[in-house]
Amino acid sequence: MLGTDIGIDLGTANVLVYIKGKGLIFREPTVVAVDIKTKKIIAIGSEAREMLGRTPQNIIAIRPLSQGVISSFDLTEKMLKYYISKAIGKTIKKPRVSICVPSGVSEVERRAVEEVAYKAGAGKVQIVDEPIAAAIGAGINIDEPCGRLIVDIGGGTTDVAVISLGGLVINSSIKVAGDDFDEVILKYVKSEYNILIGEMTAERIKMEVGSLYTREEVLTIEVNGRNLVTGLPRKVAITSEEMIPILNEVALKIVDAILLVLEKTPPELAADIAVEGIMITGGGSLLYGIDRLIESKTGIPVTIADDPLSTVAIGLQHRMME
Repeated sequence: MLGTDIGIDLGTANVLVYIKGKGLIFREPTVVAVDIKTKKIIAIGSEAREMLGRTPQNIIAIRPLSQGVISSFDLTEKMLKYYISKAIGKTIKKPRVSICVPSGVSEVERRAVEEVAYKAGAGKVQIVDEPIAAAIGAGINIDEPCGRLIVDIGGGTTDVAVISLGGLVINSSIKVAGDDFDEVILKYVKSEYNILIGEMTAERIKMEVGSLYTREEVLTIEVNGRNLVTGLPRKVAITSEEMIPILNEVALKIVDAILLVLEKTPPELAADIAVEGIMITGGGSLLYGIDRLIESKTGIPVTIADDPLSTVAIGLQHRMME
């Protein structure tokens, strides 16, 4: 017997869970903390994320997904089992699960996601392409005979897709996204200041002062790291202005993926996109100036979804199994 309908946005950075009739019930980091000696899971989600870079030698905090695909089958299964149990509580009925994957994953990777969901306790599994769910969640009527371009910038992948009549016409999934912005910040602070910072600190820099264009007011953030020469803790101030050139290196790769999809788009659909514009979703769309950058390089109006972090999970409700 099948029970609750659950929608899961299984992202590289976060897992969002939606229950039909209740809406989005929680968002948790895609992180699992494990004791490497006993193989026992110590924490999952927010609690595990707080352990990144802070654990003793016998405990490691792991992201079980890398660039949109499963890198640790066992940990992903246990993480999903935990989240499904958290969502439905104590019940003998197995839930029907709709789960998102990047549009560019292979059939083998799709089957891996499906298999891990069944092992985690799903009674029935439906795999949904992320751009489709993102477009629906952003309020786009995908069933119209009209070309719409959606760009979903997640943690591990960026999906670029032209959608018409309810399906993907042209799509591309690149392994360049939010985590890559964090990575270039880590490298910049190390080379420019001789300071080693953690990935959570890099993400905080991105979120608070990350910029692709000059802001009206220059922002500054002070962060702590380890001096690579003395080995001692040191504080350094980072400005939004110095972030511009290094973050543009990553952002322009996303722009190139958009341009490539536009080049392959049929003329009639391209004409629609010129009028309707480009919709961007995902956490990466919150980076200051990314809409302006895409618009300047494509010449097409760009809109950021109202709730870009939740669009995929929200869109899943319309793709729930009957």
